[in-house]
Amino acid sequence: MTTITINLPDALAERVGGAARAVHRPLEEVLTAMLDGVVPSLDDVPEDMRTELVEMTWWDDARLMQAADAMMSEEDQARMVELSTDGPSSPAAQQELEALRRAYGQITLRKARATALLSIRSGKRVLAVAIADPPPEPGCNPGPVGAALS
Repeated sequence: MTTITINLPDALAERVGGAARAVHRPLEEVLTAMLDGVVPSLDDVPEDMRTELVEMTWWDDARLMQAADAMMSEEDQARMVELSTDGPSSPAAQQELEALRRAYGQITLRKARATALLSIRSGKRVLAVAIADPPPEPGCNPGPVGAALS
């Protein structure tokens, strides 16, 4: 275990102290859990996305909500489904499919990171969106991307 000394603004130190008292846990344990939730593990993240995922920590809520709501264009979704269903007909089509899958993966990583950060900052906002726009019922058509990936 590494020991680190940091200076916190008084208001933040009070909030962390209040959280520690509320859950009856040591301050160090609460801070460790908070940092663990905010600092992403980059072990399985593509090299070209590592910096962006860490920098998202400093994005404002509006930008995070935009990332959390991002979707692949309907055109790209349809093309990915087409290539996935029929199989690529050429090396160029295979490269196109790989690029579409990579773009889909990047969108998904950004969405996951943005949602995690928003929930840490204020779960109320994320819950309000989830309640207003619930996921589809089981058995419903998940759309072209979901269908292609299932």
